[in-house]
Order: sequence, then structure tokens, then C-alpha cells
Amino acid sequence: MAEAHPVGFQWVVEAKERGARVIHVDPRFTRTSALADKHVPIRVGSDIAFLGGIISYVLENGLDFRDYVVNYTNAATIVSDDYLDTEDLDGLFSGFDAEKRAYDPTSWQYAPEDGPGEQSQAQVDSSEEQSDNRETAAGMQHEAHGMQVDAQPRRDETLQDPNCVYQVLRRHFSRYTPEMVEKTCGVSQADFLEVCRAWTENSGRERTTALVYSVGWTQHSVGVQYIRAGAILQLLLGNMGRPGGGIMALRGHASIQGSTDIPTLFNILPGYLPMPNPDDHASLDDWVSSVRNPGSKGFWSKADAYAINLLKAYWGDAATPENDFCFDYLPKITGDHGTYRTVLDMIDGKVKGYFLLGQNPAVGSAHGRAQRLGMANLDWLVVRDLFEIESATFWKDSPEVETGEIVTQECATEVFLFPAASHVEKEGTFTQTQRMLQWREKAVEPPGDARSELWFFYHLGRLVRERLADSGDDRDRPVLDLAWDYPLHGEGVAPGWGEPSAEAVLKEINGYEVATGRPLSSFLEMKADGSTLGGCWIYSGVFADGVNQAARRKSRHEQSDVAPEWGWAWPLNRRILYNRASADPEGKPWSERKAYVWWDPELGENGEWTGHDVPDFEKTKPPSYRAPAGADGVAGIEGIDPFIMQGDGKGALYVPQGLIDGPMPTHYEPVESPFRNPIYGQQANPTRKEYRRSDNRMNPSPPEEHSEVFPFVFTTSRLTEHHTAGAMSRYLEHLAELQPEMFVEVSPALAQERGLEHMGWCHVITARSAVEGRVLVTERLRPLRVEGRTVHQVWMPYHWGQGGLVSGDSTNDLFGISLDPNVLIQESKVGTCDVQPGRRPTGPALRSFVADYARRAGVDDDVHGPIVTASEAAQTQSAVGIDRTEEESDQ
Repeated sequence: MAEAHPVGFQWVVEAKERGARVIHVDPRFTRTSALADKHVPIRVGSDIAFLGGIISYVLENGLDFRDYVVNYTNAATIVSDDYLDTEDLDGLFSGFDAEKRAYDPTSWQYAPEDGPGEQSQAQVDSSEEQSDNRETAAGMQHEAHGMQVDAQPRRDETLQDPNCVYQVLRRHFSRYTPEMVEKTCGVSQADFLEVCRAWTENSGRERTTALVYSVGWTQHSVGVQYIRAGAILQLLLGNMGRPGGGIMALRGHASIQGSTDIPTLFNILPGYLPMPNPDDHASLDDWVSSVRNPGSKGFWSKADAYAINLLKAYWGDAATPENDFCFDYLPKITGDHGTYRTVLDMIDGKVKGYFLLGQNPAVGSAHGRAQRLGMANLDWLVVRDLFEIESATFWKDSPEVETGEIVTQECATEVFLFPAASHVEKEGTFTQTQRMLQWREKAVEPPGDARSELWFFYHLGRLVRERLADSGDDRDRPVLDLAWDYPLHGEGVAPGWGEPSAEAVLKEINGYEVATGRPLSSFLEMKADGSTLGGCWIYSGVFADGVNQAARRKSRHEQSDVAPEWGWAWPLNRRILYNRASADPEGKPWSERKAYVWWDPELGENGEWTGHDVPDFEKTKPPSYRAPAGADGVAGIEGIDPFIMQGDGKGALYVPQGLIDGPMPTHYEPVESPFRNPIYGQQANPTRKEYRRSDNRMNPSPPEEHSEVFPFVFTTSRLTEHHTAGAMSRYLEHLAELQPEMFVEVSPALAQERGLEHMGWCHVITARSAVEGRVLVTERLRPLRVEGRTVHQVWMPYHWGQGGLVSGDSTNDLFGISLDPNVLIQESKVGTCDVQPGRRPTGPALRSFVADYARRAGVDDDVHGPIVTASEAAQTQSAVGIDRTEEESDQ
């Protein structure tokens, strides 16, 4: 956090000065480690085993916050008798289909209310549908939706039923002992137990512990389950929804959060509405019902309002009840349209044109060679950036020009480079790490032809609409009917070419009454009849009362510690999500020391929720409220259901649906690993998304042969002096001077083993490429003992490319493309490699050199699919579990 998020780390330092204890778990000793009380080195890719060990420590020693766990989580909920765990099936869950490498989660479901013999009413997908869900990253659609389960599942609040979630969880993690953690993670038992004691002793009724992770935690083939493991631990210890607790996901850019809220993603729409698909959503009602899921609790029951307001924001007057509010105009998702599928489609000649904004895949995305070869096979490429980045110059200076794979004179890609305005040269909002929208003013005019993204896309859209104005084709109606009219200001290159008003866009995102133009004060005012519109329901309220709430900058010295008048946080300016959990079941603070929101029976007519923050709960619903039989939606949320977006109102220790790779986190080895999985027979995530092709070779891992060809593990992260792929730092002389060269960090032991000299040259090799850098021999990266043998880990920054004032090889060239099955994010924090002294080969010799490694590793013709390594008996028994359920259903 100190290295990659130094501004935010200020508050960690201040907390430490007030007595907070800071523990840093990281493969490498960094600037964060230097300021922490404790640094715990860990083997890259083993975090689930580490966190699983802490979960087991909590459960085996009875250290969970029991009142919180019973009332606010699904610990008491009964799981189906048909469920079989990884403990039973050598690393697989029940319902695994080896052919499709997907699960049928029928057996994972909650037991039905009416007891054994009855079937749960929860709607679940088959293994074939789950396979399709992997293609569309459907797990991301549950990011804000929670579990769409029955509102009133069967529970045992004594937590003694062997099938209750608490006991299922306990059995699942029982194998993750301190000895197993040491064997798997390379963390000594003493260090591990010190972390366990610190975390548990600082959690409970009187105290809370915060878990902070960076974006890199997601960049694994089990990345979603990393975060699930953290959530389970924080729920067990009562740290969710409470001040000083929770999980903070640090973002590498100021508006990564905004880019998921109002997404630049292929499979969700603003406010985490899922993209409709043509097979299941023939009508607006079909689509809305799939989101609303009748029978579940929570505010997704209002999905019709959120969806219709979005459609009205898109198509304005053209969207009417009679035409399903232009639902047919929405694109429908048909499969994998993610960034990595797209670049492979470029190589295959299926993509003709591409827009690049705010990213530099030539050096900033996994498998840089594939990225560059893909762009070289386009008809046209539009690049908007502050500098002439590598993605704009690949055709003349990429490594493939040197190897002869791209011939400049023959590369047919026409590149259009547009200069972009920087953040100080345009107005608008950032949505940062804590869901806070902050308005930025334009400080200076952009130089020359540089323009904002808002200007670029508004006028591009205007020109397209003008070009289509006389079209009578039905396919052009969605473009022509768009509500594409915003006030302009400033001088343009000609009349009508001014800058669109960012405040007008923010007002549309906030929403307003169609008839009067009155801005909505919250999403609770959104109607499903077309009388209101709003572009992102979770942002509704940011323009309440016609005031730009994101522009507030009241000093912290002039308001409470929560600082509600500094920017605006979604939803409804709540600074801590699910903060109903900060009070006990009766609505009283768990402790006065941690009082945050509470029920005041003296307020209003019959009492109200109040406190230091905006309560994340219905204001007048008392803690004593219990839902009538059959109630769902908002009415189904009881007074003790703080997690109001979940289908049962509870925090999820166990997930019966929504994830493709299992209901609980399980340690799998990274796709590339020098080790056999020490915990289960199943080696890697069996459901991971892979593209097995000859141009995407993966290094072998046990039980495959020849893994010794790539004996070391490498990982990457950021340097404070550079930013992401370097386009905003390598071109600036002061930052370039501070970190002038690509380097490879190794331990003294590895340097001795491979003959590496400090400040000399070395090169790192995988089945994809080889990159070179200066050698930095340092104790900050130390060998670990794993499974009784030494593992050397190599660290590299990923900021270099061939452009800028300082240049060097791109670390991202080393990675292949292998993805988490839930959200299709790449595994780019861990891979296997070899390290050799001296500089790498150049020109065509580089490809021959890499090809020789691939041949020795047995992957020179690597087109086979990912293997399932659990025993055949386990696979058979897993499938039989589902067959038995189907037979009972037939009977």
C-alpha cells in the first residue's frame, strides 16, 4: 500500500501512531513492510491456504463473534444433504462435470424450508449453463446482486446441525492447520500463529480489524475466491459493516471503481445490471425477473425501476411502455467478449477495428507478444493518450519488428493517434476506492488538439448520427433514437464543437423526473413507469436538490469524523456499506466505543435508525420487524438482516450459487507452479478459463512432466515512481530519473545458484518470451521452504516498454493468458520461469531461444485443454452426487 497507494497509506501511518498494529503479508519486503509492525513473507499464489488457516484457527478455537455470526451471517442455514465437499472428493465439489469442466450446483443449495424430501425452490444453473456463465463472466453479475436464494431457508441457530453452514465451513477448513500452512505457504508456524492471535484479539464486540488488499489480489486464476476467503474471515470475526473493520479494495487508478459502477466491461451495465442474453431474455420482463428473482429478499426486487430508468436515460422519449422502453435496442451478450478473447480474435482475423483509451496493452496486458500481433492484424486502431505510447507505435518499434514477425512496410493497420486531455485539463468525477465520487475542476486548458473523452465520444456519436440521419434500416434505430443532446460550453474548433457539460451528464446519471426535470434525491424515487430516468441507480442522489454533491469539500475540522460533506459516496452517501451490522440485533451499538448507527425508539412516530453515518437500512423498520410468511423483496428484509442486497439478508460464509468454481474458497495451485498441490489431488482450479493454442503456451506444472525446465516462481508489482505500464511516468524526466531501468530482484541465494552479479544483466524466460533487466540482489526477497524444499521467487516491476525517456523489456511479455472463471481476469501475479545470467538473445534468435525452452518443456505443440487431476473416483463420485439428486427429483 505504501508502494502502490502512498496517499492512502498516510492514514495507515496515522493509525499506527495512535496505536494500531500493522501486519503486512507479501512475498517481498517493500516500503509497506518497512513501516509495518510485522512483515510475513508468503509464497506467491498461496493466499487461500494462509487465510484458510486463520479461518480454521478461529473455528477450532471458538473465537468467532458468535452473536454477530448467528444473527447476521448464514452460519445457521442448513445445506442440502446431497452436498459433498473438497474434503470428500480430493479437491472437487459435488456436481463436477469433467467434460465441461463446470459444476452443476444443485447439490450446493440450501435445504428447503419444508425439510428433507422436498426440493428447494432456488433456481440453479446446470453444468452446461455454468460453462456458458464462464464465457460471459457471469460471476461478476453477482458482485452487487448477492445470492438469489429463498428468503426464508431452514436454519439451526444452535449451529449444531452437521449440515448447517457453520459446521460445513468448519469441516472444509479443518485441513488448513498451522503445519499445512507452513508446508504450503512457506510461512513459519510462529509467524502464522502470531497473525492469528493479532487478528482475533483485535476483533469482536469492542474492537475491529481492517483487511486491505490491492488490485493484484484479483489477478489470479482463483482471484474471486481470494476475496471470498477474506470476506469469510471478516464475517466470522464481526468486522463487516462496522467502523475500523471491513475490506478495502485499493484501486490502481483514481476511477477504477467508477469504471465498474458505470462499466467499461463487456458483461454488465451501469449499476451492476447484467447484460441480457438472447436465449433467456426475449423481453424486458424476462430480463428484469432474472435480476429481481422473486422469492429473494432485498432491494434487487426494485430491478424494474433501475432497468427502466437506465433505458429511459439511453433513449429518452423513444423509450415507452408500449415498446418495452426500447429493451430490444440493448445489445445482447452471446459469449466471451472479454479483452483477451478479443485480442486472440484479432490474431485470427475476426476483429477489424479497435479503440484504446486509458490502457496500453502492447506492454500493459498479459502476453504482450499476442497483444502486439493482434493489433498488427487490424484494419484500423484508434489510440487516445497523453503520449505516443507503445500501442500506437508497435508497427515500427515493437520487439516483433526486431524478430521479423511484424514487417513495418507490410503492416496494414492504420493507427489514428488522438491526443488526450489529462485529469487537470477536464472536468468531471472520479469514483475512488471507497465508492466516493469527487468532482474535479478543469485547472488549465488542454494543449493543442488534446480533448477530453467526453468531447471525443459525444462528437463521434454526433457525427455517426448525422451520417445515419437518412437511414431507414431498423438496425440504425438504436443509434438514431439515442437521447444524445447535452449543452456545450467553451470555444470549439467551429460552432457546435464545444465541450459537453459534465455536470449535465452527472445530472442524467443521478436521474430526474421526466416531466419537471427535478433531480431525484435517491434511487428510492425511481419509478418503473417511465416517469423518471437515471443512468446509474446506485449514483442517484449525487445531484440531489440540483446540487453537485460530489463537489463538496468541507474541511474535516468542520464536520464529524465520518466527513459526510467531503464528496459523495454511493449509495445515498453511506460511508460504510451494510452499517446496520454495527448495531446488535436489538439495534443497540455493540459497544459505545464502536457506536456507528443505531435504532432510536424516540425518533419519529415509532422510532428511526440514526447515527454518525446514513443508515444502510430502511429508516423506520425496527429491529423487531419479522417478515410475514411468503414475503420477499424489501418486505422480506427483517430487522436483523443487515446485508440488504443478499437474497436472505445475511452475510455469506457459504455461497450456494453465483460462483462458478465452488461455494467456498479452496487452495489450488496457480496455473503455473513448480509444486504439486499439497492439500488436494486436484492441482489447479478445474473450472478456470483457458485459451489453449500454440500462440498461448503454458509452462507445465505437476503432475505434468518437465516442470523442472521452469524451476522458479516470478511475480510483479508496482513502484511508487512509475504508474502502471509507464505511459504516465516513463515520459516524465524526474520520474524516469528516479527509476531509470528495468530490473530483476533476486535473493543472494538465487544469485549464487545462477551466477548473477549485482547490477549486471540477467534474463527471465517462460514459454512465451524472454525479457532482460539489471540484477538487483537483495535480502528483501528471500527463499522459502515449501514442501521440504527451497523455492526461489523472482520479482519484477511491470512499468517498462520500448517508448519513453527510459525504456526496457516488458514483464508482461512473460505471462500467458489464463483467467479466473468468475470474472475473466488474468493470472498475472504468478508464473514459473527460468533465470539466466547475461543479456537475452535478440532478433530471430530470441524466438528460437524461447521455442527451445518450450520444446524441452514439452509444450511446443501445446493445444490440449486444462487437465483435471483429482482421482477418477473423486470425479465419478462428484458427478454421482448430482445424478442422485436428479433421480430423486424424477421420483
